[in-house]
Amino acid sequence: MKDYLVVYAHPNPKSFNHAILESVGERLGELNRTYDVRELYALKFNPVLAGDDFAALQKGKLPQDIQTEQEYIRNAKTLLFIYPIWWFGMPAVLKGYIDRVFSYGFAYDIDPKIGLRGLLRDKKVMIINTTGGPEANYQKFGFNDALKKTTEVGTFELCAMKVVMHKYFYGVPSVTVEARKAMLKEIEGMKL
Repeated sequence: MKDYLVVYAHPNPKSFNHAILESVGERLGELNRTYDVRELYALKFNPVLAGDDFAALQKGKLPQDIQTEQEYIRNAKTLLFIYPIWWFGMPAVLKGYIDRVFSYGFAYDIDPKIGLRGLLRDKKVMIINTTGGPEANYQKFGFNDALKKTTEVGTFELCAMKVVMHKYFYGVPSVTVEARKAMLKEIEGMKL
């Protein structure tokens, strides 16, 4: 079992998100943590939940790409997601990853007595996000609360996972190079 599965979703290998990914890898290496990385764009992961996927799930025969990703999740103690906030949500490739991989019978099921039941209770989640807007706007308009409800509660906690960290790096496109360096320096001190 690996300590971490890093799920990364950004298409530009020169992005600040990629710098975060590299810094996280360095930090995990320093701490002698074992980990795998799934770069969804580089993998050309198909995010479209299709009718064929439902038919396969009902027959108990998952498509191979879903089986592969579920195995990576099974083999990790903590899932660490790195992605930008676009239109106040996650990139479509990551949303599709969750739609397809966090499937019925793997991430949750329905108990006739209690209703929906999360099945990934042995997993922890950490999230690192970048935003285009400043922190003040996220606070003023309630975006942080909305993201907490939809991502932390409505996705991960629903599947019985424990969110142990959600870190935002705000206003990345408009901050100075020094500010970005300071953001990356924060990763060096993160408790991973």
